[in-house]
Amino acid sequence: MEQMEQVATQMAQTMAQMSNGIIPVSTLYIGLNGLIMLILAILVVRARVQTGVEVGDGGREELIKATRAHGNNVEYVPIGLLLLIAVEIASAPVWLVHALGAGLTISRLAHGIGMHSSTGRSAGRAVGASLGWLVQLVGSAACIYYGMN
Repeated sequence: MEQMEQVATQMAQTMAQMSNGIIPVSTLYIGLNGLIMLILAILVVRARVQTGVEVGDGGREELIKATRAHGNNVEYVPIGLLLLIAVEIASAPVWLVHALGAGLTISRLAHGIGMHSSTGRSAGRAVGASLGWLVQLVGSAACIYYGMN
């Protein structure tokens, strides 16, 4: 009878977790980074309309900045979100999942803003790249740690 109660309790806990979402923290950051990606895509379209360049960048600085900001986001966000999801599924502490998600999101905002301000060096690009790499390093290490245990 006691075993049945334990199974029932575990089932109830599992159902509660599923009804609240299996990866609620990751889901938050997926949504935020999805909005950043959408904004960057809209800025590319706006630059294309303003410059009249439909394919490539036409050598136009505003289009180069917009396409590189969007392209860089496309390069870094997928792996960042995969690391975030894996760490959350592995039952890492919630603070770690939030730290990785917030770090990824802040890095992408900083980098996007930095790219739109200049095609050269900028504080936003430096902060975005550095923080993004840190998130990737810590997220990768956490995945290796949880994968080995």
